[in-house]
Order: sequence, then structure tokens, then C-alpha cells
Amino acid sequence: MPLASALEFQGVWQQGAMLVGHTKPGNAVVFQDRTVSLTPQGYFVIGLSRDVKGPVVVEVRNGKDSQQYSYPVAQREYKVQRVDGVPQRTVTPPSAEVLERIRKEGRLVRQARADNDRREDFLQGFIKPLEGPITGVYGSQRVYNGVPKNPHYGLDIARPTGTVVVAPAAGIVKLVHADMYYSGGTLVLDHGYGLTSSFIHLSGALVKEGQRVEAGDDIAKVGSTGRATGPHLDWRVNWFSVRLDPALVLEYFPAASGQ
Repeated sequence: MPLASALEFQGVWQQGAMLVGHTKPGNAVVFQDRTVSLTPQGYFVIGLSRDVKGPVVVEVRNGKDSQQYSYPVAQREYKVQRVDGVPQRTVTPPSAEVLERIRKEGRLVRQARADNDRREDFLQGFIKPLEGPITGVYGSQRVYNGVPKNPHYGLDIARPTGTVVVAPAAGIVKLVHADMYYSGGTLVLDHGYGLTSSFIHLSGALVKEGQRVEAGDDIAKVGSTGRATGPHLDWRVNWFSVRLDPALVLEYFPAASGQ
């Protein structure tokens, strides 16, 4: 197969999007200075950040041959969301000790998202981890108690404390933490090839680190721990350190009916 016809994608070229690509097995794929791991069948996953500017370039290599493919990226407009009533200590950390705790917890999450496990769970598609009203969306600029903070990178789904959260896709539990400073009860689920789901503000976990789960398995319970004003699930999706929009994942990569 000539390199000029050796690359195809599923998904949308838009800020915050996940894309699944396919190329001829044996080819190498490079995206944003990263050599992307391929499944034995030639599938791979990449992600576009919230603020990435197009066009982006994907390079396919095979021996001495290489071909670059350029893709425009649709830009998005993000809303400003004002959230009042969160504990002030989670807006302005009160001490150096708390700041060190925040840094340590951040390292734990980054480590959980950094693995490149060669499992193909992400190819099976995704289901909602929870049904309920959407109260927060990806990309919105957050203002907590009047103080501008980082954008919101998750999909917030409001449900009562204790409501069961299910796995949106199969994976391995990489991190379970009962009480992180900002995110409260936190769980990270690895779907393979750098793609992870994170679930935060939980009141409890129903799984352990290292446990394998299937799509639809009970994994946690809704809570209001950490920086939260009420019970809800904050579901986040990452490709390594790149934060993706869970709503786009659901839209373009739904699990097959009956899965």
C-alpha cells in the first residue's frame, strides 16, 4: 500500500476531540513529536487539546519513506461558568503544606495517565458512566467564588450521593484515592494506548487498583468531595496528558448496541 493512501481516521478534527486512526501494520505514526503506538492491526488513538490550533500534521513512516498529512482543526468557543459556594480553602489553598499535598496528588494522577498499556479496550466504544442532568461541560472557563481558575475539563452529571457510576468502557483501574484536595474521591481507569477516564468527587470506590473491569461494571459512587458544591460525577477523558471532551467521545465512539 503506498503511503499516500495509508492513513484514515474516525472522529472529528475539532478542539478537544479523540480520533482513532488506522494505517498499514508495520508503518510508524508520529503526531506532535510522539511516536504513536499501534495495535497489531494498525489502529491507534490520538487526542486534540482544548486550545490546539490547526492545521495539525500526522506523519506516516515506513523505512526511508515518509508522508505527512495535514488536517484543519475546528475552533470552539467556550462559555464562562461561575461556581459559587465551594469551600474557600479549595479556591485559595491556605498553606505551603496544602500546596505540597496538591503537587503530590497531581503527580499521582499524571503517573496513572502516563502508561501506554497495549490493550485495545478503547476500540470497543463508550457508554455513559451515569445518566442524569448535565451541569458542567468541557472547556468552560471556571470562576470559583469570584476567582478565575483553570478551565473545566470534564463532563459533570448531577445525581444524588451514593448513585452508582459504571465503567464507560473496559479497562484496568490504575488509581483509587479516597480524598484528593481538589478532586476528592478519585479513580483513574486505563483503556489502553494512553487513553484514560478519570472520575472525581466520588463518595466511594467499588473497585481496587489493578482490577480489570468491563463496560457497564459498577466502579464507584457519586459524591460531593473535594471542590464541589453538590453531589455529581465529573468524568474526564485523557490521551496521556492531553485533556479530551467526554461528550465528543460519546458522540463519535458509541459502544455497539447491546454491549
